[in-house]
Amino acid sequence: MSNTAVADKPASTLQGATLPKWSPYAIAGGSIVVAVLIGLVGSLDSKIQWGLIAAVLFVVGTYVIAARVEGSRQAKDRIATSLVWVAFLLAVVPLVSLLWTTIARGVKVLDIYFLTHSMGVVGDTEPGGGIYHAIIGSLEQVGLATLIGAPIGVLTAIYLVEYGHGKLSKAITFFVDVMTGIPSIVAGLFILSLMLMWDMQPFGFAGSCALAILMMPVVVRSTEEMLKLIPNELREASLALGIPKWRTILKVVLPTAIGGITTGIMLSVARIAGETAPVLLLVFGNPFINNDPFHGAQASLPLYIYQQFAQSAGSGAAYDRAWAASLTLIAFVMILNLVARGIARWKAPKTGR
Repeated sequence: MSNTAVADKPASTLQGATLPKWSPYAIAGGSIVVAVLIGLVGSLDSKIQWGLIAAVLFVVGTYVIAARVEGSRQAKDRIATSLVWVAFLLAVVPLVSLLWTTIARGVKVLDIYFLTHSMGVVGDTEPGGGIYHAIIGSLEQVGLATLIGAPIGVLTAIYLVEYGHGKLSKAITFFVDVMTGIPSIVAGLFILSLMLMWDMQPFGFAGSCALAILMMPVVVRSTEEMLKLIPNELREASLALGIPKWRTILKVVLPTAIGGITTGIMLSVARIAGETAPVLLLVFGNPFINNDPFHGAQASLPLYIYQQFAQSAGSGAAYDRAWAASLTLIAFVMILNLVARGIARWKAPKTGR
């Protein structure tokens, strides 16, 4: 066969027909339009039903169109991708809706006055008042819980990773796993039983003890995972120089993992900041400012939200204060998460080029 014949023969290709890049957006838009039409014709009042219909139409339409153009094999890949997007939207939409509702209703009374005044002599049904006393209570209770739970959790994780290899470490691991799933009300009841034994009245530190119980297993697990990521070569190099193990842990292991440990602690703080049940049992609430967590009842943001909403009957000044306090609590948790991410990025190991 001559070279001219070979050159004239068309080159074979494995590339078949493909949908354009904008096709998923077009299918999604068409699905939404059809879902709206179905909702209007069928007199479906719930927008959730419209969204579910649009999601089903998007998945089915993606498969049908991709099967006709690209073949059944590529259609299966596209339908898997579309299911992932649908699941993502199903998870994000409620969160965005919750955040939007909280912001829209919380900004009505959220101002400097609201943040710097307590309820004092203001009645639950009267306008005015603020959450200063609840902010002070939450900061003190969560801060004391962190001072108790964080060191115990970190030291427990160090023992499990660096020293524990026997039955004791297995027992500790088992109980940590059990504590991870303990309902917050159980931790509150445990501390409450101790208070009843000693005939003690509600006070802020009791709530801190219950929050510390909830915090410790989270700190243990996060710290344990971070310590396991530290290469053994770093430990062996330090030990080979004759440095004791405790000093190796203190000077080599912990500084390397400090970013992840701090992140775990901050996330556990964000987790306990919104607990209501232990505070309701142990702290009891107080409309006045109480800066002493060791004497007398104290307020907190989650308890304040619960009490205000319980007195509001779905409307009125207490209802607006409950939403404003909810927005403040969400902002507090968001700030903690941002701080945790910042610390993790700041303390992340620097790799040379």
